[in-house]
Amino acid sequence: MTLTYSVLDQSPISEGSSPQEALKQTAILAQNAEKWGYTRFWVSEHHDAPTLAGSSPELLIAHLGAVTTTIRLGSGGVMLPHYAAFKVAENFKLLEALYPGRIDAGMGRAPGGMPRASFALNEGKKRDTSLFPKKIDELRMYLSDSIPEDHPYYGMKATPVSPNIPPIWILGSSRSSALLAAEKGLPYLFAHFINGEGGQSFTKEYRRNFKSHEGSKPYVGFAIFAVCQETQEKAEWLASSLDLSLSMGAQGMPSQGTPPPEKAVAYPYSKFEKLLVAENRRRMVVGTPQHVADQLEKLASEYEADEVMLVSAAYNFKDKLKTYELIAKEMKRRI
Repeated sequence: MTLTYSVLDQSPISEGSSPQEALKQTAILAQNAEKWGYTRFWVSEHHDAPTLAGSSPELLIAHLGAVTTTIRLGSGGVMLPHYAAFKVAENFKLLEALYPGRIDAGMGRAPGGMPRASFALNEGKKRDTSLFPKKIDELRMYLSDSIPEDHPYYGMKATPVSPNIPPIWILGSSRSSALLAAEKGLPYLFAHFINGEGGQSFTKEYRRNFKSHEGSKPYVGFAIFAVCQETQEKAEWLASSLDLSLSMGAQGMPSQGTPPPEKAVAYPYSKFEKLLVAENRRRMVVGTPQHVADQLEKLASEYEADEVMLVSAAYNFKDKLKTYELIAKEMKRRI
């Protein structure tokens, strides 16, 4: 099977910019991703996050569908424990009716923000992640219009009714999420850009334990940070912004958004922070098109992956676009 490439965009805000500008850039990136031949374009869900503009993937998907024509669109992902499965099903059925055959329902159980946001989303109650498997079952039931006769909601339909069912994906960064996807017979995307350790073994367990649901087959992807430029030096220069952003985030330091490379390379890293940067580099690929493609193909082999999803951020949006364009051209050259 040919390895496919896709995009996950978090709508990051650069220092001195605005959420409005970040969302415009997400739309421009989706249009270019379609032009360059990427398979799908997913957007994320973050709450109480001043440096990331995407808080409602369903709303953003609706906008992206209006400015693209062929690329698949989806959530990477909806944090399902916060919500009623029925309402999520309605959202995705509406998206599917608007853009038939182009919608993916990516679901995760992470909070998508700090604890105060989780409490706000759950009306002051603690978020119950133990309900995630049950909510996945409910979401599938509502999307497929398969409420059993002995269910109290039998006869109810998640509307609008559509002949197409958006595929559910399980997103995660742990062994438990991989095994859940296997148990439910659903495609699985591992967040390597969040957890650079263990994903390869988790996806192997996913394949070994996969239980087919109505003929479904195992499908594996992994998402990774990528910075690609025509020279290694330029790529490293731009990646310094991501290095600093991730380091600050891990330490809970206040941020004004993706910093410019000039600020990032001048930052006085402590010994601990240098180790943190080195550890974070395991979550990304940085370099020339050939180097990046080699690394992605190597990782794909280790993951036994069907798909690679790229996540990128740069202070200058043109540099971010260049990352995706160069990788797409290199991958086409290798086909």
